[in-house]
Amino acid sequence: MSPFNKFIDHTLLKATATKQDIIQLCEEAKQFGFFSVCVNSCYVSLAKANLERSEVKVCAVIGFPLGAMSTVSKVSETIDAIENGAEEIDMVLNVGWLKSKDYQGVLNDIKSVKDIMPNKTLKVILETCYLEDDDIIKASELAIEAGADFIKTSTGFGTRGASEKDITLMKSAIEGTTKIKASGGIRDAQTALKYINLGVHRLGTSSGIAIISGKTSDSNY
Repeated sequence: MSPFNKFIDHTLLKATATKQDIIQLCEEAKQFGFFSVCVNSCYVSLAKANLERSEVKVCAVIGFPLGAMSTVSKVSETIDAIENGAEEIDMVLNVGWLKSKDYQGVLNDIKSVKDIMPNKTLKVILETCYLEDDDIIKASELAIEAGADFIKTSTGFGTRGASEKDITLMKSAIEGTTKIKASGGIRDAQTALKYINLGVHRLGTSSGIAIISGKTSDSNY
């Protein structure tokens, strides 16, 4: 196996993804030994069924990709995803509330999701492309305070993906056991290794096969 395979959340989140695409994603994840597949919540049960008797986990995105859904909606989506077999949740932080300096609202939004999944992994997507340096640090601190297991750079649907600067700023806020997931724009082994060497514990990418094959993908996620 590639040294990268267990870092990779093999991802397919585009609006046009079909059921057959998700089945193929799962087959690829099993073949290449990726850590998980990351899918929209409507496909959790399909992914779970296709990953039975494998070590590959199912990760669902919540409040994706804008993060602007109500907290009640995020909680409901999370409950549904977990009931259908999701073992990890990647939720999008409410960027508008953060930029409004409604820090209590952001904290409660994340904590409300974490409180219903205490024994499962929660990754909070900051969407760093829309944030100033101070915002990235504050968002990281709020996510960690709310109980996030990971803080994650990007959805892959914003104006850019992860950057070295993002990772450095996020690391400065890390306390305890919280980890970092880099996503968006990771299309080759060189980029993947750069982030791993910076201390990232997980990579969100649709280019996992290219990465472990030493090739470069043209995918944006």
